[in-house]
Amino acid sequence: MATGTIRYWAAAKAAAGTGEEPYDAATLADALVQASGRPGRAGDFARVLARSSFLIDGAPVGTRPHDAVDLPDGAVVEVLPPFAGG
Repeated sequence: MATGTIRYWAAAKAAAGTGEEPYDAATLADALVQASGRPGRAGDFARVLARSSFLIDGAPVGTRPHDAVDLPDGAVVEVLPPFAGG
């Protein structure tokens, strides 16, 4: 298991109800399941996660399965929902 921080941006921050929180998980999938199970997180949070991109210490996860993405101790997971703009 690794401990670290999940940072939420834009719509992810609104759905999570916080800008960041700790995790204690071995993989990205584990960390997201843990985050989804926190009190007060309903369908909006799951919908935002499903559309989001993820960075681990600044490196994009891309299309890798989240259960195959190991989290190093002290890592920062960035949750980036789609952004509007031009």
